[in-house]
Amino acid sequence: MKIIGIDPGTAIVGVGVLEKKNGKLTVKNYQAITTPPIDKEKRLKIIFQKLNEILIQEKPEIVVVEELFFSKNVKTAISVGEARGVVLLASALNNIPVLELKPVEVKTIVTGYGHAPKSQVEYMITRLLGLKTPPKPDDVADALAIAYAGFLKMGGLL
Repeated sequence: MKIIGIDPGTAIVGVGVLEKKNGKLTVKNYQAITTPPIDKEKRLKIIFQKLNEILIQEKPEIVVVEELFFSKNVKTAISVGEARGVVLLASALNNIPVLELKPVEVKTIVTGYGHAPKSQVEYMITRLLGLKTPPKPDDVADALAIAYAGFLKMGGLL
């Protein structure tokens, strides 16, 4: 059984794939979908195409994505929201249910502290998933943390 965590953005989308097999949770794959600094519509198209390929290849049972959160930068929030829309669309077109988690939920589940810095999330997800080195870029570490939090939020029953 597979679960995919996605950290949406327009320049970088973090993707983390976890699999529960024989009672053990393992990292199956992780990667960053990157887009060049071009028109927004073209960036969203690239994200959709690459994410759709990943969903078709991996065939996850669920996609976990962070809910939109912003405090000051409305422009960034809008572009992240558009990237989230692409994630939701790709998931829907592949008939994959989506679980949305608040960033504070992900951090609380992974680190025990809802306002932990990115470095702490990266450190903990590296240890929790038994990785030799922290996933880079940090968007990928965030995607793995999102997948892990989603797995635990669902009771670890995949």
